[in-house]
Amino acid sequence: MGIHKSAEDYLEAILMLKERIGAVRSIDVVNEMGFTKPSISIAMKHLRESGYIKMDPDGYITLTDSGLAIAERIYARHKLLTKFLVTLGVDEKTAAEDACKMEHDLSDETFDKLKEHASDFLKK
Repeated sequence: MGIHKSAEDYLEAILMLKERIGAVRSIDVVNEMGFTKPSISIAMKHLRESGYIKMDPDGYITLTDSGLAIAERIYARHKLLTKFLVTLGVDEKTAAEDACKMEHDLSDETFDKLKEHASDFLKK
């Protein structure tokens, strides 16, 4: 997709916040990710210029179709990887942290095969 890991993380955070609190503003992303306001402001500007998000005059953030597709892809990977690692016996906090690292770097082929295996494994 040609997007940096950090941009994927921002889009995923926006999606997670939207699911959790509804309307999302930059300050919510600051609080979620623990970065400074200026860092988030620059990131949101880049995401907006790249067509991944829109911001209304009140500062509320909306994912565009392309931003949503990326966010959903990364978030789905995160959830499945976390659940899979927990099922293997990894502590939930560690599993979530490791899933964050893995979700960006796995090829689609590897993730699809892992998903096939995990779906059978997770049903048991």
